[in-house]
Amino acid sequence: MRLILFVLLCTFTLPVIADVKKDSRFKDLELFNKILFLIENQYYRPVDRRKLIEGALKGMMNTLDPHSSFLDEEFYNKMEADTQGEFGGLGIEVTQKEGVLYIVTPIEDSPAYKAGLLSGDKIIEIDHESIVGMTLDEAMDKMKGKNGTKVTLGIKRNGSKKIKSFTITRSKIKVNPVKSQIVNDQYAWIRLTQFQNKASQYVENALKKIKKKTALKGIILDLRSNPGGRLQEAINLSSLFLKSGIVVSTKARDPKNETIHYVKKSGYKDLSTPIAVLINASSASASEIVAGALQDHKRALIMGTRSFGKGSVQNLAKVDSKRGVKLTIAQYLTPNNNRVQAIGIKPDIEILNLPQQWVEENKNSKAAIREKDLRNHLTSTIETKEEKELRLILQKERKKRRSSIPQKKKKLPFKKYSAKDDYQVLQAINFLSTATVLKK
Repeated sequence: MRLILFVLLCTFTLPVIADVKKDSRFKDLELFNKILFLIENQYYRPVDRRKLIEGALKGMMNTLDPHSSFLDEEFYNKMEADTQGEFGGLGIEVTQKEGVLYIVTPIEDSPAYKAGLLSGDKIIEIDHESIVGMTLDEAMDKMKGKNGTKVTLGIKRNGSKKIKSFTITRSKIKVNPVKSQIVNDQYAWIRLTQFQNKASQYVENALKKIKKKTALKGIILDLRSNPGGRLQEAINLSSLFLKSGIVVSTKARDPKNETIHYVKKSGYKDLSTPIAVLINASSASASEIVAGALQDHKRALIMGTRSFGKGSVQNLAKVDSKRGVKLTIAQYLTPNNNRVQAIGIKPDIEILNLPQQWVEENKNSKAAIREKDLRNHLTSTIETKEEKELRLILQKERKKRRSSIPQKKKKLPFKKYSAKDDYQVLQAINFLSTATVLKK
């Protein structure tokens, strides 16, 4: 049986990398087989061989970037898209750094959002159990559950020494991805919370509705704390404001995995109204694709702070009928061939965070975690000259942001969010009001 297993492992791995010598791979697999033999025969109690092998595969994937993982039968069965606009859970986007779970952003109107969880919060415990030693997938699985059941998260918040417990009831989350308001009579504020199915259609409908009420002088497309979602919706949204050209392309080791996505020529378009796009450190993935496309085509002014920097492409591949692998196969490039991965989108005009109610709830510059901070992000093994220069720039930006934030913040009374009271939105309007001068 052991010999058969060894042969199967060799057969599975041989086609992966053609330029590696066969004898070298056989030696490495022989080492694996020897250790498996020792564990099975000398460990103090019987072991499950399948669990051992799956554990080894998970460990192997953990040496890659944080978005690549081995999916055992349980996880593979749960790999259903959460981008349909209706799903169960808490409603938080999380990532992992050095064994600690960080909340990238809570989805607006979700149970986590209503419970008061913030971007940058550290999840230390799940149901009073430490997350130390858990993989990202394992921690996410513990937070999932049947609708109506409760989970308690132990949260360590920046500036606080105590762990605060939040008990949250899981529910089926029906996300309305778009919120919109008319600001200062002639400016449309449209906030997209995530790129779920038909997200671009929601934005289009909101824009049409506002245009029926007023003659627009500008559009504020708010992508702050938007974690991303469907690539096709990013293309569709960009196509609302672009006439033609490239939206995004991918660069891969295998040319077969390289693609170019163009602007859709059909459908509703607004090609003339001045646009300001708001981003922050929690704007990721599809948000960065839209911001990068509109920036490179000079269709919009990008404002706020540098985005998260999640610019990699993952592919889900089945290895047998019950298990699979999620593997990073390419990186996104903006129309001007600028890389997004670990770099993010740099705003044309930087507007630092201010301690206002909405900012307090949704952003925390001092504790912001970006793609470049994650374990084994795609540039972590070999630092190029470009990446070294970027690292120094980001260090300066981080130092500047920290020095600009008050050390002690007063707790503000809660009030319903209004775009007209949002400092960054008002600054976007100030620039849009001079759009003609800027264009010249």
